[in-house]
Amino acid sequence: MQLPSKLYPYEKSTLALIPRVLELLQFGPIKVIDLYTSMRQSLADPTDFLSVMDCLYALRSVDINSEGEVYTCLKK
Repeated sequence: MQLPSKLYPYEKSTLALIPRVLELLQFGPIKVIDLYTSMRQSLADPTDFLSVMDCLYALRSVDINSEGEVYTCLKK
């Protein structure tokens, strides 16, 4: 996980990707591969996607169902 620091500006950090993922999930569950494909342009490396998903899961903001779809756990 890349946190903002002298080496990494906020725009290049994992924290900057969190709102982008949550925006994509606001309309309903999305398959993991489709979510990754949508985020690919914003990622410097595929491991960035794993980092942001790990962070959101640890915060209990997202989960995955039995069909392999990621959905948000946040209340509106």
